[in-house]
This record gives sequence, C-alpha cells and structure tokens, in this order.
Amino acid sequence: MSLIAGSYERFIWGFKLKTLKHSTETLTLSPIFSFPSHLSPIKSVAVTGSVAVSGGSDDTIKIYDLSTSSEVGSLNDPTATVTALVFFTPPSLSSFPRNLFSAYDDGNVSFYDADPFVHLKTVKIHKKGVNDMSVHPSGQLALTVGRDSYLGMVNLVRGRRSHFCRLGKEASIVRFDCSGDKFFMVTDEKVSVHEAENAKLITELESKKKVLCIAPAMNGLVYTGGEDRSLTAWDTISGKVAYCIDDAHSARVKGIVVLSKIDEPSDDEPFLVASASSDGIIRVWDVRMANNDKPTPLAEANTKSRLTCLAGSSFKSKKRFRGLSDSSKEQDEATEQ
Repeated sequence: MSLIAGSYERFIWGFKLKTLKHSTETLTLSPIFSFPSHLSPIKSVAVTGSVAVSGGSDDTIKIYDLSTSSEVGSLNDPTATVTALVFFTPPSLSSFPRNLFSAYDDGNVSFYDADPFVHLKTVKIHKKGVNDMSVHPSGQLALTVGRDSYLGMVNLVRGRRSHFCRLGKEASIVRFDCSGDKFFMVTDEKVSVHEAENAKLITELESKKKVLCIAPAMNGLVYTGGEDRSLTAWDTISGKVAYCIDDAHSARVKGIVVLSKIDEPSDDEPFLVASASSDGIIRVWDVRMANNDKPTPLAEANTKSRLTCLAGSSFKSKKRFRGLSDSSKEQDEATEQ
C-alpha cells in the first residue's frame, strides 16, 4: 500500500505501509522519498499502482515512478494552478492507469493518455476556477464543481462539457461513490448525497465544522474530515454518523484515503483508513477501534510540514511504467534548459 502527500512547503512525500516482521498486526509507514518537487505549494496528488502525480501552484504536473522512488518528468501543459488530479484505471488493466484528468484554477480541464503521458485535449468547463473533479468508474464522464457555483458534467468520450447546472452555493468537493450510483457534494459543513442518474437529492449529512476532505467506502459509508480535526464515518442511507474518531489530529484534516481495493466486490467494511493533517502527521487507523475511548493509530509518520493533500493505492502495478513520451521528454528537457 502506498501513500503520497503534498505540502504547502513544496515537498512531496511518499510512504509504503508495511507489516513488521514476526507481527501481522503491527504496521509501519516506511519513507519512499521526500523532496521539494514544485516551485510553489502542492495542491493535489493522485496515485495508482506504481504511478503517482502531483500538481501545484507553479502550473506544473510532476510524475513519479514509485518502483524506483524517483521523479521521472513533468507536464507543462497546465494553464493555471492545478486544483485536482484523477487517474482512470480500467479493470482490464489491473492497476495501471489509462488516462489522467487534471483541473485548473482558470476553469479548464485537461485529458491525458497515461501510457505514455501525452496531452490529448484541454476543455473550458467553468467560468472561474475548478474546485474539484471526480471521474465515474466507467471512465465515460466526470463531474466538476467550480468557484462560479456551478456543477459541470464532462463527456470524457467526446471531450466536451455535456451539462452545466447552477448551484445554490459554491461547492468545494464532488465525489462519486465506489459504485458510481451516487455522488457527494461538499458545501462548507454540509455533504449532500445525490443519485448519479438524475442528481436527485437523497439525503444531507450535517457536520459540526467545515468539511475539507471526503473518501467514499463500501457498504454505503463515506468518511469526512476537516476543521473539527476528527475522522467521521457516515451512513449515507440513514444520513447519520456511523462512528467517529474524535481529535484524530491536532489540526484540521486535509486528506483521507480508504486503504482497500474498492473496485473489487466485497461485503466487508474497510478497516484501514489513512488521514493527513495540517499538523504534518499522516496516520493509519483501524476504524474497528473507533468506539474505544481513545483509539490509537496503527502507524504514523511526521513530515514536519503543512500537508495539503493525500492520495493512496492498495495495488501493485503489474505493468512496466513507460513514463513520458518522447515529445513530452523533449518539452521537459527544453524547460529545464
């Protein structure tokens, strides 16, 4: 299992979650790499298998090969600050991504072929910056929310915006659930649950403080974190809190990752969930212990930096990482010179 975190101080952090020898219950976060990969704060990260990417305020996307613990190049096509990065990985490719989608602070969204990394198209979706983006499990469409208080639907097959709906208030996060039958939108302290087919409102989840990150899980669960410094699991059917780890961090929670193979059918609830905070600490929790008075994390790592985002992958890539195309390499080399 791999975890990738970005920070305000421009550093990228990579960790492997490993089981200690002679123990099946003791875990450790082993560092893979850490270095200042961007020229300004990192805003978004994504990872699948051995491939990871990060986007920053320097209008650049960096690419990493986790198998060699190294940065292998950069994409300079972004038109503004990179606000969201999403891989699409078809089940037939196991854990190797087919496409990378990126959203920017000027309202654009870009499409990339991920094998190798080639820029395919950039489309204007919002009048103002894109706050977040989520790709449907089918890989055929994506949802975006922007600073213009609109919800956008993007046809990823034809490469164009197919629907645009005004919201009552600006949403900061949008996310499909694991099945693609529902999606979530975050507006300050409120998380609204909608049917994916017609955007019909199913229920609303009311948090005490502003929600800054969200991670869908199996069995109708969704995890949230934010200004309340807690890790909360919600039952999206009843709209109530299933369980909560209070004061999971000493500062606001900026990223959550469910460490399970969410694209494989399973009746079991995930019990490994990772969280990252502005306090610089990444923690891995056994959420089955959430009802204890003071649950302790199974593993943690202190980056001593202000973390801004977190991504994770439970898969090992079975395909060789090809990296950048020749044209992208030439562009990257010219930029460095």
